[in-house]
Amino acid sequence: MLIVLSLGGSILAKDLDPDRFLKYAEVLRHISKKHTIIVVTGGGESARHYIGAARAMGADEVTCDYIGIEITRLNARLLAVALGPDAFPEIPTNYLEAAKAIRPGKVVVMGGVTPGQTTDAVAAILAEYLRADLLTIATSIDGVYSSDPNCDPTAVKYDKISPEKLINIVMAIEMKAGSKSPVDPVAAKIIERCKLDALVMDARDPALLRKILDGDATKKSPVSCGTWITVKK
Repeated sequence: MLIVLSLGGSILAKDLDPDRFLKYAEVLRHISKKHTIIVVTGGGESARHYIGAARAMGADEVTCDYIGIEITRLNARLLAVALGPDAFPEIPTNYLEAAKAIRPGKVVVMGGVTPGQTTDAVAAILAEYLRADLLTIATSIDGVYSSDPNCDPTAVKYDKISPEKLINIVMAIEMKAGSKSPVDPVAAKIIERCKLDALVMDARDPALLRKILDGDATKKSPVSCGTWITVKK
Protein backbone atom coordinates (compact mmCIF):
# COMPACT_ATOMS: atom_id res chain seq x y z
CA MET A 1 0.00 0.00 0.00
CA LEU A 2 1.02 3.63 -0.50
CA ILE A 3 1.42 5.58 2.76
CA VAL A 4 1.99 9.32 3.09
CA LEU A 5 3.41 10.18 6.51
CA SER A 6 3.34 13.68 7.99
CA LEU A 7 6.18 13.61 10.51
CA GLY A 8 6.09 16.67 12.74
CA GLY A 9 9.31 18.58 13.27
CA SER A 10 8.56 18.77 16.99
CA ILE A 11 9.06 15.00 17.31
CA LEU A 12 11.66 14.39 14.59
CA ALA A 13 13.92 17.42 14.98
CA LYS A 14 13.12 18.75 18.43
CA ASP A 15 16.78 19.09 19.35
CA LEU A 16 18.49 17.83 16.17
CA ASP A 17 19.55 14.65 17.96
CA PRO A 18 21.23 12.39 15.37
CA ASP A 19 20.12 9.28 17.25
CA ARG A 20 16.48 10.31 16.89
CA PHE A 21 16.86 10.72 13.13
CA LEU A 22 18.55 7.32 12.93
CA LYS A 23 15.77 5.65 14.95
CA TYR A 24 13.03 7.04 12.71
CA ALA A 25 15.10 6.08 9.67
CA GLU A 26 15.32 2.49 10.88
CA VAL A 27 11.54 2.36 11.31
CA LEU A 28 10.93 3.83 7.86
CA ARG A 29 13.46 1.43 6.35
CA HIS A 30 11.53 -1.50 7.85
CA ILE A 31 8.14 -0.20 6.70
CA SER A 32 9.41 0.40 3.16
CA LYS A 33 10.06 -3.33 2.79
CA LYS A 34 6.29 -3.91 2.81
CA HIS A 35 4.84 -0.58 1.71
CA THR A 36 5.64 2.42 -0.44
CA ILE A 37 6.11 5.39 1.86
CA ILE A 38 6.56 9.13 1.35
CA VAL A 39 7.46 11.28 4.36
CA VAL A 40 6.74 15.00 4.72
CA THR A 41 8.85 16.49 7.51
CA GLY A 42 7.99 19.52 9.62
CA GLY A 43 10.20 22.35 10.79
CA GLY A 44 9.98 22.10 14.57
CA GLU A 45 11.79 24.40 16.97
CA SER A 46 14.47 25.37 14.46
CA ALA A 47 11.85 26.75 12.08
CA ARG A 48 10.19 28.70 14.88
CA HIS A 49 13.52 30.24 15.93
CA TYR A 50 14.39 31.31 12.39
CA ILE A 51 10.91 32.67 11.73
CA GLY A 52 10.96 34.53 15.05
CA ALA A 53 14.25 36.16 14.12
CA ALA A 54 12.92 37.11 10.69
CA ARG A 55 9.78 38.67 12.17
CA ALA A 56 11.88 40.64 14.64
CA MET A 57 13.70 42.13 11.65
CA GLY A 58 10.43 43.10 9.94
CA ALA A 59 10.00 40.21 7.50
CA ASP A 60 6.53 39.74 5.99
CA GLU A 61 4.65 36.49 6.56
CA VAL A 62 5.30 35.10 3.07
CA THR A 63 9.04 35.50 3.63
CA CYS A 64 8.64 33.78 6.99
CA ASP A 65 6.79 30.94 5.29
CA TYR A 66 9.63 30.48 2.81
CA ILE A 67 12.13 30.40 5.66
CA GLY A 68 10.02 27.72 7.34
CA ILE A 69 9.90 25.72 4.12
CA GLU A 70 13.69 25.79 3.87
CA ILE A 71 13.99 24.43 7.42
CA THR A 72 11.54 21.60 6.68
CA ARG A 73 13.66 20.67 3.68
CA LEU A 74 16.81 20.69 5.81
CA ASN A 75 15.09 18.28 8.19
CA ALA A 76 14.08 16.18 5.22
CA ARG A 77 17.69 16.16 4.04
CA LEU A 78 18.88 15.03 7.49
CA LEU A 79 16.34 12.19 7.51
CA ALA A 80 17.45 11.18 4.01
CA VAL A 81 21.05 11.13 5.26
CA ALA A 82 19.98 8.88 8.13
CA LEU A 83 18.24 6.56 5.65
CA GLY A 84 21.34 6.38 3.46
CA PRO A 85 20.87 4.30 0.29
CA ASP A 86 17.28 3.49 1.31
CA ALA A 87 16.20 7.08 0.63
CA PHE A 88 15.50 8.60 -2.76
CA PRO A 89 18.60 10.79 -3.23
CA GLU A 90 16.84 14.09 -3.97
CA ILE A 91 14.40 16.10 -1.85
CA PRO A 92 11.29 16.83 -3.95
CA THR A 93 10.17 20.46 -3.91
CA ASN A 94 6.67 19.92 -5.31
CA TYR A 95 4.01 17.24 -5.69
CA LEU A 96 4.96 16.25 -9.25
CA GLU A 97 8.60 15.71 -8.25
CA ALA A 98 7.42 13.57 -5.33
CA ALA A 99 5.30 11.43 -7.64
CA LYS A 100 8.21 10.94 -10.04
CA ALA A 101 10.53 10.01 -7.17
CA ILE A 102 8.58 6.91 -6.12
CA ARG A 103 10.70 3.78 -6.45
CA PRO A 104 10.23 0.27 -5.02
CA GLY A 105 12.04 0.00 -1.68
CA LYS A 106 13.02 3.68 -1.58
CA VAL A 107 11.69 6.14 1.00
CA VAL A 108 10.87 9.55 -0.49
CA VAL A 109 11.42 12.41 1.96
CA MET A 110 10.33 15.98 1.38
CA GLY A 111 9.54 19.19 3.26
CA GLY A 112 7.22 22.09 2.61
CA VAL A 113 5.97 23.21 -0.79
CA THR A 114 3.92 26.40 -0.73
CA PRO A 115 3.68 29.39 1.64
CA GLY A 116 0.65 29.15 3.91
CA GLN A 117 0.59 25.35 3.99
CA THR A 118 1.49 23.34 7.08
CA THR A 119 3.23 19.97 6.99
CA ASP A 120 -0.14 18.27 7.52
CA ALA A 121 -1.68 20.17 4.61
CA VAL A 122 1.20 19.27 2.29
CA ALA A 123 0.90 15.62 3.28
CA ALA A 124 -2.88 15.62 2.78
CA ILE A 125 -2.63 17.24 -0.65
CA LEU A 126 0.13 14.82 -1.62
CA ALA A 127 -1.96 11.86 -0.45
CA GLU A 128 -4.88 13.09 -2.55
CA TYR A 129 -2.66 13.70 -5.58
CA LEU A 130 -1.09 10.24 -5.38
CA ARG A 131 -4.36 8.49 -4.41
CA ALA A 132 -2.59 7.12 -1.36
CA ASP A 133 -4.10 4.27 0.61
CA LEU A 134 -3.37 5.96 3.93
CA LEU A 135 -2.39 9.34 5.32
CA THR A 136 -0.70 9.15 8.72
CA ILE A 137 -0.32 12.30 10.80
CA ALA A 138 2.38 11.64 13.39
CA THR A 139 2.12 14.07 16.30
CA SER A 140 2.84 14.36 20.01
CA ILE A 141 -0.84 13.66 20.86
CA ASP A 142 -2.30 10.16 20.77
CA GLY A 143 -5.25 11.00 18.54
CA VAL A 144 -8.16 13.39 18.07
CA TYR A 145 -9.99 14.62 21.17
CA SER A 146 -13.26 16.49 21.63
CA SER A 147 -11.13 19.47 22.69
CA ASP A 148 -7.46 20.18 23.31
CA PRO A 149 -6.46 17.71 26.11
CA ASN A 150 -3.64 20.04 27.12
CA CYS A 151 -6.20 22.70 28.00
CA ASP A 152 -9.27 20.63 28.90
CA PRO A 153 -8.90 17.68 31.31
CA THR A 154 -12.41 16.50 30.38
CA ALA A 155 -11.52 16.07 26.70
CA VAL A 156 -12.66 12.74 25.23
CA LYS A 157 -10.50 10.79 22.79
CA TYR A 158 -12.08 9.30 19.67
CA ASP A 159 -10.98 5.95 18.25
CA LYS A 160 -12.81 6.56 14.97
CA ILE A 161 -14.53 9.60 13.45
CA SER A 162 -15.80 10.81 10.09
CA PRO A 163 -14.01 13.55 8.11
CA GLU A 164 -17.01 15.84 8.72
CA LYS A 165 -16.76 15.40 12.48
CA LEU A 166 -13.02 16.03 12.30
CA ILE A 167 -13.64 19.41 10.67
CA ASN A 168 -16.18 20.38 13.33
CA ILE A 169 -13.74 19.43 16.11
CA VAL A 170 -10.77 21.18 14.49
CA MET A 171 -12.66 24.42 13.89
CA ALA A 172 -14.02 24.46 17.45
CA ILE A 173 -10.56 23.90 18.92
CA GLU A 174 -8.88 26.47 16.68
CA MET A 175 -11.36 29.14 17.75
CA LYS A 176 -10.40 28.81 21.42
CA ALA A 177 -7.43 30.92 22.51
CA GLY A 178 -4.42 28.84 23.52
CA SER A 179 -5.83 25.60 22.15
CA LYS A 180 -4.20 23.56 19.41
CA SER A 181 -5.74 20.93 17.19
CA PRO A 182 -3.77 17.79 16.19
CA VAL A 183 -4.82 18.37 12.55
CA ASP A 184 -4.83 21.77 10.90
CA PRO A 185 -8.05 23.01 9.20
CA VAL A 186 -6.68 22.85 5.64
CA ALA A 187 -5.59 19.23 6.05
CA ALA A 188 -8.98 18.38 7.57
CA LYS A 189 -10.77 19.85 4.54
CA ILE A 190 -8.54 17.91 2.14
CA ILE A 191 -9.26 14.69 4.03
CA GLU A 192 -12.98 15.43 3.75
CA ARG A 193 -13.08 16.31 0.08
CA CYS A 194 -11.14 13.26 -1.11
CA LYS A 195 -12.67 10.77 1.37
CA LEU A 196 -9.16 9.80 2.41
CA ASP A 197 -8.43 7.27 5.13
CA ALA A 198 -6.23 8.97 7.72
CA LEU A 199 -4.70 8.05 11.05
CA VAL A 200 -3.70 10.59 13.69
CA MET A 201 -1.30 9.02 16.18
CA ASP A 202 1.34 9.69 18.80
CA ALA A 203 4.69 8.97 17.16
CA ARG A 204 7.10 10.33 19.76
CA ASP A 205 8.27 6.74 20.16
CA PRO A 206 9.56 5.51 16.77
CA ALA A 207 8.90 1.91 17.83
CA LEU A 208 5.19 2.69 18.14
CA LEU A 209 5.16 4.12 14.62
CA ARG A 210 6.66 0.88 13.37
CA LYS A 211 4.16 -1.24 15.29
CA ILE A 212 1.14 0.62 13.95
CA LEU A 213 2.16 1.08 10.32
CA ASP A 214 3.44 -2.46 10.15
CA GLY A 215 0.42 -3.93 11.91
CA ASP A 216 -2.97 -2.64 13.01
CA ALA A 217 -3.06 0.49 10.88
CA THR A 218 -2.57 -1.36 7.63
CA LYS A 219 -5.57 -3.51 8.53
CA LYS A 220 -7.67 -0.34 8.82
CA SER A 221 -9.07 -1.07 12.25
CA PRO A 222 -9.35 1.30 15.26
CA VAL A 223 -6.20 1.46 17.36
CA SER A 224 -5.82 2.50 20.98
CA CYS A 225 -2.90 4.84 20.28
CA GLY A 226 -4.56 6.85 17.54
CA THR A 227 -7.73 8.03 15.83
CA TRP A 228 -9.02 6.79 12.51
CA ILE A 229 -10.63 9.33 10.19
CA THR A 230 -12.68 7.42 7.64
CA VAL A 231 -16.03 7.43 5.82
CA LYS A 232 -16.26 3.68 6.38
CA LYS A 233 -18.71 2.47 9.03
